[in-house]
Amino acid sequence: MTIIRRFTALILAVGLVGTATAQDGKLKIATIDMQQLFKEYHRTNAAQKQINVERARIQKENNERLARIRELDTELQNMRKQLDDPSISDSKKQTVYRDWQMKQNEGIALDRERREFLQRRNQALNEKMVQRMKGILEEIRKLGEEQAKAEDYDYVFDKSGLSTSQVPFLLYTKDATDITATLLKTLNKDAPTEVEVTEEVIIPEGEAGE
Repeated sequence: MTIIRRFTALILAVGLVGTATAQDGKLKIATIDMQQLFKEYHRTNAAQKQINVERARIQKENNERLARIRELDTELQNMRKQLDDPSISDSKKQTVYRDWQMKQNEGIALDRERREFLQRRNQALNEKMVQRMKGILEEIRKLGEEQAKAEDYDYVFDKSGLSTSQVPFLLYTKDATDITATLLKTLNKDAPTEVEVTEEVIIPEGEAGE
């Protein structure tokens, strides 16, 4: 839930959206569960699947690079055996040693390039993911604000929001109406039938592989 807690504190709390006081002197308050909305919104699930596809592509390319490095390692081991073989002439060993040095340097360069590739691609993917999640969260926030204005709520609070000490911001509200289900129905009204809602929430990761 790291990403949603980070952004709810910044953009998801729907503040004052109506008049400060209702005509009868009683505030009209609603609550929403932003974590549930984010988690069960079909666009979140679709974005998760796309991120997984891109992450798998990175891993595949990484594995291909690793395969070449392992081939070089096998060649280096065979050369080392030749260098340790007393039956091989010194001139032949010198030739083998030069080849061994070249392949060792090649392996070091390939592994450095592979690590730089992983860092670069994963960083770009994580940045893309964060921007996509920001867009989804902003869409949910706007829908919550529109719903609040349409139903003339004075305040709408995110009941899933936590403080820095991991204590809920909203401990108690009297006569508050939870509009989470209504918003979720609106969000998913055009959801493709093949998309299944999961509990998996996108969290920025480190490298896709070593």
